[in-house]
Amino acid sequence: MSDVHQRIQALVTEHPVVLFMKGTRSMPQCGFSARVVELLDEYLPEYVTVNVLEDPAVREGIKAFSSWPTIPQLYVKGQFVGGCDIVTEMGQSGELDELLGVKRAELQPPTIALTDAAVEALRRFAGDDADLTVRLEITPAWQYGMDFDAPRPGDVVVEAGPAKVLMSRATARKADGLIIDFVEGPGGSGFKIDNPNEPPRVKQLQPEELRAWLDDGKALRLYDVRTDDERATASIAAAVPLDDAARAELESLDRDTTLVFMCHHGARSQRAAEQALAMGFRKVYNLAGGIDLWSQRVDSSVPRY
Repeated sequence: MSDVHQRIQALVTEHPVVLFMKGTRSMPQCGFSARVVELLDEYLPEYVTVNVLEDPAVREGIKAFSSWPTIPQLYVKGQFVGGCDIVTEMGQSGELDELLGVKRAELQPPTIALTDAAVEALRRFAGDDADLTVRLEITPAWQYGMDFDAPRPGDVVVEAGPAKVLMSRATARKADGLIIDFVEGPGGSGFKIDNPNEPPRVKQLQPEELRAWLDDGKALRLYDVRTDDERATASIAAAVPLDDAARAELESLDRDTTLVFMCHHGARSQRAAEQALAMGFRKVYNLAGGIDLWSQRVDSSVPRY
């Protein structure tokens, strides 16, 4: 028995439910893995997932172990159940209830509201006499999608004023209290979704929004994660370098403090912002496009490099 085979055998023996998947439970990296995660989440608060993308040996080894060529793969009580299609069919037939030993959670249709601006925008896009039926999607990573669509079998349907909102059970579980708005702003216009169920995450802050916050005197900390040489070339007056002193300050700040991170184009500051989120901060922003976009759209006196 190979080392990989032994590792897989240990996992499926020691844990009652194991899902070999692409990505993680909170962030699946393929649609098939996401579908199985969404279904299992309706049954179980906890189960083990194995990200095969992190270990090529396990990715190939699990296929040989189960004699099954695709990912994801679900194991329950040491036995191979199947992939996405089989697990989905078992969820629809009720077989998954028996296999897991628990009933699928009862689902109450969520409460969803559309603002007047959102309804007006939908009417513009669909036509005044069109049926305002839209599909809402919330992925396991809390990304949103919305488009006009027709009902499908198994949909949860919510009446939201003059509009009808269609969604899967997985989306409905994340949508109670959700508000859909339509906003016009310096960066353009579009639908804005406010979801009280969404866990804290790094939000992208447009340069114009940061300018308005600074002009209004909004309480925030603006951290610049770039090097000393970069800051000497181009800077924003309100920003402080993310050095050892700033990191010590971060440790002591109230976790409700508004934090904004910036760099050259937004990649380094995104990583720093995610670290702050892991520290427990809840209002964390990344300056979209970094100081380069700030120079282009807010303050052309700031040199580009």
